[in-house]
Amino acid sequence: MPKCSFAKLILLVSFFTGIGIHAKAQEELHLTLDSARYHALEYNKNLLNAGLAVDEADHALREAIARGLPQLDAAIDYNNFFGSTAEITMGPVPTEIEFNPTSNLNISVGQLVFSGSYIVGIQTARLFREITETSLEKSRLDIKSQVTQSYYLALVSEESKAIVKQNIENMKDIQKKTRAMVDAGVAEEVDYDQLSVQVNMLENSLRAAERQVELAHNMLLLQTGLPADTELVLTDRLSGFVSETDFHTSLATPFNLPENVDYQIMELQEKVAGKQVNLERASFLPTITGFYNYTEKLLKPEFDITPNHVIGFNISIPIFSSGMRSARVNQARINHQIAENQKELLADQLSIQEKQLRFNLNNAIEQYESQKANLEVAERVFSNLKKKYEQGLVSSLDLTTANNNYLQAENSYIQAMIGLLEAQVEMDKLLNSI
Repeated sequence: MPKCSFAKLILLVSFFTGIGIHAKAQEELHLTLDSARYHALEYNKNLLNAGLAVDEADHALREAIARGLPQLDAAIDYNNFFGSTAEITMGPVPTEIEFNPTSNLNISVGQLVFSGSYIVGIQTARLFREITETSLEKSRLDIKSQVTQSYYLALVSEESKAIVKQNIENMKDIQKKTRAMVDAGVAEEVDYDQLSVQVNMLENSLRAAERQVELAHNMLLLQTGLPADTELVLTDRLSGFVSETDFHTSLATPFNLPENVDYQIMELQEKVAGKQVNLERASFLPTITGFYNYTEKLLKPEFDITPNHVIGFNISIPIFSSGMRSARVNQARINHQIAENQKELLADQLSIQEKQLRFNLNNAIEQYESQKANLEVAERVFSNLKKKYEQGLVSSLDLTTANNNYLQAENSYIQAMIGLLEAQVEMDKLLNSI
């Protein structure tokens, strides 16, 4: 086979292989809202980091506990004095002693007997672990809320695109009929031109809607942790969510402040601030530790009086610090009071937020019902004028105006629908029921 033909064959194989790889990379994924939430809870990077923070806090607690458990250490040393000697005068004739090389194996066991800081430290570490666990739950609520809103936004983008596309088809059909009417002398050329301008404007809107769909899908891919080259096919519909959701149940559900994750985190932080006061107070208490040392002489000197076994206790008693420890206690008390005030402030803010979210949801329900009725009216008006236009009873300007009103009514209806669903998401998030 000639070299050029072989090179062409390789090029063709590479080309079609690349197409196959690209087609495989662009694999379709049919995604419901529940599956989107599942993917986010399993693969979202921020949520994975929150889970790792819980593991880190668990190991930190184990570290705090281990500080009060027996500690075992071993050490080996070797000393060489390079033939140095020492004179000891114990009579008329001095005695010269040579320093021989020495080597020792030391094994020591330490045990904390009492420390106020150790007890408070364990309690603080446990509270910190609870904070990370509660923060993980908050992250889950945030991720589910964000994914839900992104899914709704993607559906809105697709609905808007479908509306514009359908509207283009309707206008092109009218444009085609108008062309026939102009040719027959029933309509004027300006009517056809106006419709052409309307079609061009709608085609520009369609291209913008397509870009909006792509942007919404990319956001959803990022939040769910799915590969960036995945092609999403959303299987749920906005109308289905609206018809299946009982919005009035959320309005009737009472708000339980202690179950709110933000309040729970603030409450735990207030407890940590209280433990910090106890920790500073513990600095006034003594610290008692016990120890046992065993020394094995591997290379013994000529003169050795060091015992092999030593056991004892160390007691550290704080006596006077010129008011430093008292100042630290007062600082911790102030920080604790600040944390209490922040907790009370958050409680007030959540109560106001509850009222605002109930107002928003109730208002969104009313807006949805109003825009739904407006859409039905606009649709009837456009359908009626379309028939009259085909009969030559109204001008193209009247039909274009009715079409724009109908298109605006459809967009307003979709915006009212997404506003209702988003208000429901915010209410469910506050109630921890999302």
